[in-house]
Amino acid sequence: MKVYLSGEIHTDWRQEIVDGSAAAGLNVTFSAPVTDHAASDDCGVLILGAEPDKFWHDHKGAKLNAIRTRKAIEDADIVVVRFGDKYKQWNAAFDAGYAAALGKSLIVLHGPDHQHALKEVDAAALAVAEHPKQVVDILAYVLNGTLP
Repeated sequence: MKVYLSGEIHTDWRQEIVDGSAAAGLNVTFSAPVTDHAASDDCGVLILGAEPDKFWHDHKGAKLNAIRTRKAIEDADIVVVRFGDKYKQWNAAFDAGYAAALGKSLIVLHGPDHQHALKEVDAAALAVAEHPKQVVDILAYVLNGTLP
């Protein structure tokens, strides 16, 4: 099964899911956005050339990242979107909407403080989890029918 891990890049939630899935012996291939913030921001100008205006600098990077993200979401069987506590992840909300529009199985991951703000995103998801371990348990159930 192919799982795309979208969302916040400031905690180790992705690694928790990857490690938990490996420990459970799950046959899952994971993909994710570039989580090196500087590389993600600067990919456009490093590949396509410098831009003196920050708007166009960001625009180039966003478009290249969109190519990568679209491909990963389209290839995924399941899309997991994590909303963290520290920043507003507008790109994560966009990824969730794109996955939902494609009919992808969507798992949303966030704490209880985001329940109201993300109610529409949660409504599009097939599961809403609060902890990475719950995502691993969902994957184990989907793949093997096993419960924790």
